[in-house]
Amino acid sequence: MIKITDLKIPLDYDLKFLMFIAAERLGIDSGCIKRIDILKRAVNNKDIANIFFDMDISVCVSSDENEVLSFCGSKFISKQAVATYKIPYKKLNERPVVVGFGPAGMFAALILAEAGCKPIIIERGSDVDARTEKVELFWRTGVLDTQTNVQFGEGGAGAFSDGKLKTGFKNERKIKIIDELIDSGAPPEIKYLTKPHIGTDKLKSVVKNIREKIIGLGGEVHFNTELKSLIIKNGRVQGVRVSRNDKCHEFLTDNVVLAIGHSARDTLESLQKDGVVLEQKPFAVGVRIEHKQTLINRIKYGDFACHPALGAADYRMVVHLKNGRGVYTFCMCPGGTVVAAASEKDRLTTNGMSEYARDGRNANTALLVTVNNHDLGSDKPLAGLEYQRRIEEAAFVAGGGAYKAPVQRLEDFLIKRNTRAFGDVVPTYMPGTSFAETDSYLPEHITESLRQAIAEMGEWMPGFYNPDAILTGAETRSSSPVRITRGDSLEATGIKGLYPCGEGAGYAGGIISAAADGILCAERILS
Repeated sequence: MIKITDLKIPLDYDLKFLMFIAAERLGIDSGCIKRIDILKRAVNNKDIANIFFDMDISVCVSSDENEVLSFCGSKFISKQAVATYKIPYKKLNERPVVVGFGPAGMFAALILAEAGCKPIIIERGSDVDARTEKVELFWRTGVLDTQTNVQFGEGGAGAFSDGKLKTGFKNERKIKIIDELIDSGAPPEIKYLTKPHIGTDKLKSVVKNIREKIIGLGGEVHFNTELKSLIIKNGRVQGVRVSRNDKCHEFLTDNVVLAIGHSARDTLESLQKDGVVLEQKPFAVGVRIEHKQTLINRIKYGDFACHPALGAADYRMVVHLKNGRGVYTFCMCPGGTVVAAASEKDRLTTNGMSEYARDGRNANTALLVTVNNHDLGSDKPLAGLEYQRRIEEAAFVAGGGAYKAPVQRLEDFLIKRNTRAFGDVVPTYMPGTSFAETDSYLPEHITESLRQAIAEMGEWMPGFYNPDAILTGAETRSSSPVRITRGDSLEATGIKGLYPCGEGAGYAGGIISAAADGILCAERILS
C-alpha cells in the first residue's frame, strides 16, 4: 500500500474524487487503483469561510508499488508501514483475576484470555443491560443504586459518556484497541477520524460483544461481585476476597489486575487498610456548561454549520490564570445531555453524555479548575477524595435533595445574582434541577477562577459568553484524586503480583489510554 498525506479534500468528496486525486498525485491512471482506504480525516475550520478535510489515504495499486514510488519524489508519498499487535503467550500457574470491567479491566482481560490464561473478572456492578435499566430509573426518579450506576457496572464510567476515543499516542496497542472495538460493533470510521467517538447507544452492544469473546476464550465474568480485601502474604498477592449477595468468597491467584475505576472510593479505603501504598494526585473540579448546539455550530463552522458532512461541532479551551490555576474544558459532548452520575447516597455529581448521532438540542462540556495540595488541607492520600465528597454533599443540598442538580444562568453566575428563569438554554439534566448559586456548593477559589477563565474564553470563542448558557453542578469525577503507586514492573509498591491500572489507579485519562494501560499490565503478567 502507498500512503499519501496532506491532502485537502472538499466536504462533498466521494470515492471517485479520491481516486482522481490519488491517481493525479501518483502519476498513474485511475484504472490502476484497486482500493483506497482513509487513514486520517480531520475537519480544517481555521478559515470558516473555507472549511475542508485534511486527509491521509492509503492506495493499493495493480502495478509495482516500488516503481510507482520511484517516479513520485514527494515527501507526502511513501510506502505505508503496517503495524500489527502480537498476543504474548505464557502459561501461568493460576488463573489471573481482574478487578473491574471498565476499559482497563476489559482489555487486560481480553489479552489474558487471548493468551489462553482464562481470566476471572469481578465487577461490582451489573451487566450493561441491567445497568442501563437501573441508570435510567435513577434519571427518571432519583432512586440511586449505589452498586450499579453511571460509575459502576459493565463498561465502566465510559459506557455512559460520549465514547470518545481521542488520545495523544498511536502504537500497536491503540491499533489493537480500535480493531477490537470495530470487530465488536463500533462504527468503522473510528479508525481514521481524528476525533472519533462511539456514542453511549452503540457502546452498550460493543462491551457486551467483548465480554462474550472473553467468555468464549474461557474467561469468567462475575457481576454484582465486590472486592472486599486482598489476600497478601510475604509481600505477594495470594488472592482476593469478594462479596456477592452478602456472601463472602475467595479467588486464589498470584496475579491481580486492579482496574477499579476513578469512583471506587470505598475500595480505595479498603486497599489502604490492606497496606497498598496510595498518594495524592492532581485533579480538577467545576461545573458542566450548556449552550445550544446550533450556536456552537455557527461559532465553529459559520455558513457551513448545516453541512451534513460536518455534524455537531465541538470545541476545547485551556486558560492559565495569573493565580497559578488552570481552567479547561473537558469531555465536550456535542448534541448531548448532562447526566446525573452519583454513586454515593446524598452526594451529587454530573457527567456529560452523547449518543452516536449527537443530535440533541444542547452542547455541553465540563468546565474544570485544577485543585492543588494546599486546597485539600491535608497530606493524607485520600484527602482529595474527601474534598470531592464535600463538594458533592453541598451540591446535593443546593439542589434541594432527590439528586436534583443546582443550576444557574451564566450571566447570573458572573454577576453573583440568583437565577429566576431560564432563557434560550434549558438544562438537559435529569431527574430535575433547582435554581441555586454556584458559589453555594463550590469553594471560592474555584468559582473565582471560573469567572476569570470564562471572560478569557469568551474573547477566544465569541459567543461562548452567552448570558443564557447554563451551569450545572457539580462536576467532580473527571479523574481520580488518588494514585496507587507502582514500580517499573507495574506491580504495586511492595506487593508482587498486584497490578494497579487505568483511571482508578491514576495512570490513564480516557477510554483509549485506560484500555492501553490494561493491555500493558496484561503484557507484564505474560512477560
